[in-house]
Amino acid sequence: MDGKAAVITGGSKGIGKGIAQAFVDAGANVLITARKPDVLEAAVAELGPNASWTAGHTGKPEDGERVIAECIERYGSCDVLVNNAATNPWAGPLIDAPLGMWDKTVEVNLRGPLAWSQIAWQQWMKDHDGCSIINIASVGGYKTSSNLGLYGVLKAALIHMTQQLASELAPNVRVNALAPAVIRTDFARILWEGEAGVKAAASYPMKRLGEPSDIGEAAVYLAAGASWMTGQTLVLDGGALIATGVPDEE
Repeated sequence: MDGKAAVITGGSKGIGKGIAQAFVDAGANVLITARKPDVLEAAVAELGPNASWTAGHTGKPEDGERVIAECIERYGSCDVLVNNAATNPWAGPLIDAPLGMWDKTVEVNLRGPLAWSQIAWQQWMKDHDGCSIINIASVGGYKTSSNLGLYGVLKAALIHMTQQLASELAPNVRVNALAPAVIRTDFARILWEGEAGVKAAASYPMKRLGEPSDIGEAAVYLAAGASWMTGQTLVLDGGALIATGVPDEE
């Protein structure tokens, strides 16, 4: 990824930070964005000199305009966009979900990735070859859940949006997605901490939960290799979808 520049939303911790670290290690310049400046600053201190930050809210297109423009100004391009930022404000049956929770989740998990992809396309990618958009979906987009149905429905929509944009933006831009199961992040802490984590790990065929670095390695493949792959979703789940009795996913 030498000479490439990437924007990663939700890049200050968890999966986003894992992807940022993998990109930096592969030679890319990385601009991470999230809402909290102090967390972003701490992350960049760990990521090293090829990383920088700017605060932004994924649900606000005006922030996307500014962040993508800053990436181009700082690094001379915006070759890769990783739509990683997500929220999960509702846990429970979808039939009981307050519509306000639906609206909030759509804003960040679906509307945001579309808006930021549109902006990256208009500001840079439509006029340059070899660009890549990577959406972070979930195995929840492939299965039902007793508590994470709202989250899963929108991740399923993100998977389909990945296919649609891949069809529309080729050949300049490849659009792919990653669908993790439970990853050991703060976002998914309730699913893996303590006894829940032990039980979850034992139920996975690979006998462990995922780490942010697992997702980072796959993201580098999609961004720097996979030159004939577009519209695809790579499932990274330790075998969860082929197993029975696996707990709800991130």
